[in-house]
Amino acid sequence: MATPDTVVHLLRHGEVHNPDGVLYGRRDGFHLSELGRQMAEKVAGALQDRDIVHMRVSPLERVRETAAPLALARGLEPVVDERVIESTNVFEGEKFAGGGNALKDPRNWRHLWNPMRPSWGEPYKQVVARMMSAVHDARIAATGHEAVVVSHQLPIWITRLHVEHRSFLHDPRKRQCTLCSVTSFHFVGDRVTQVSYSEPAGDLIPVQDKSAPFSAGGAPEEKRPPA
Repeated sequence: MATPDTVVHLLRHGEVHNPDGVLYGRRDGFHLSELGRQMAEKVAGALQDRDIVHMRVSPLERVRETAAPLALARGLEPVVDERVIESTNVFEGEKFAGGGNALKDPRNWRHLWNPMRPSWGEPYKQVVARMMSAVHDARIAATGHEAVVVSHQLPIWITRLHVEHRSFLHDPRKRQCTLCSVTSFHFVGDRVTQVSYSEPAGDLIPVQDKSAPFSAGGAPEEKRPPA
C-alpha cells in the first residue's frame, strides 16, 4: 500500500446542552455543554502536535465551539463551510426525550417509509456529494500535510459509508462516530486508500450517549423495510 501523502480528519462536535431532548438539526442557539467544552479541549490536546495546516467547519455554533481550542493550538483560522452542515430533517424541533418521543405519534410514520433515501430528510447521496466536495477542497488546501473538517455525526458517517463502498442502510445506534470522534481519510493523490477512527475524548462520553437510539442533531432511528 502506498504511503498516504495527505490526511483529512472528520471531527464530530462535542456534547450539546439540550435538556429538553430536542432534535436540533440546523437550528441556531444550541451550544456545547460544559462536558462538550471539556471534550473539545481534550481533542485539541490530542491533535495539537499533528501536522494540521487547514481547518474548515460547519457554521453551527456547536461545531465552531468544538473547533476553537484546536484552531487556537494550531494557529489556524477555520474556514466556515456550509457544505459540512448537519443534514435537513422533517423532525427538526421535535422532542425525543424528557417524556416525549415524536416517533410514537402515528402522524409521523408517513415519513419513515424509505430508509435508503431517507424519506424523512436530505437524501444521503446529496449529503455525500457536498461532504466529499468539501473534503477534497480540504485535501487540496493541505496537500502533503493534514486537514480537519469539523462536522456532524450523520454527514460524517454517511460519507464514511460511501468511501468504504458500504450500504447507506444502517442502524444509527451502531454508527462508529461518537462525540468528538475523529474519522480520518488517508489520501494518496486524490484517492482514499485507508480510513481510520479514534476517540480522543471517549473516556468523557456518558454511557447512555454511546447507545442512544438517535442522533439529536441528525436522524431518528431508521426502520428497515419489510422483507
